[in-house]
Amino acid sequence: MIDRLGEILKDLLLKWDSKVVDFNGESDHVHLLFQYTPQTELPKFINNIKTVTSRYLRKEFPDRVNQFYYKDVLWNGSYFIASCGGVTVETLKKYVESQDKPK
Repeated sequence: MIDRLGEILKDLLLKWDSKVVDFNGESDHVHLLFQYTPQTELPKFINNIKTVTSRYLRKEFPDRVNQFYYKDVLWNGSYFIASCGGVTVETLKKYVESQDKPK
């Protein structure tokens, strides 16, 4: 499921004139390193990511998703965004890649 989420994110970000730089996840959250345009409204962008990925994953993996999520939402409303001034993209990629990937 995590691999499919990565595919969905790559396709979706292209529609926002953005690009996935790196992606990984843990059992209870994901890490997405991405490039975006200065015109991107980040709250709308994140809301769209959550809405679209939830719809696809619930449709394609209903049994798996319903094992853990009993509400009509897959993602909660919170998120963390940080810009990366002063640190290299390679450093960020290493951090994302070092996260435990769920089985």
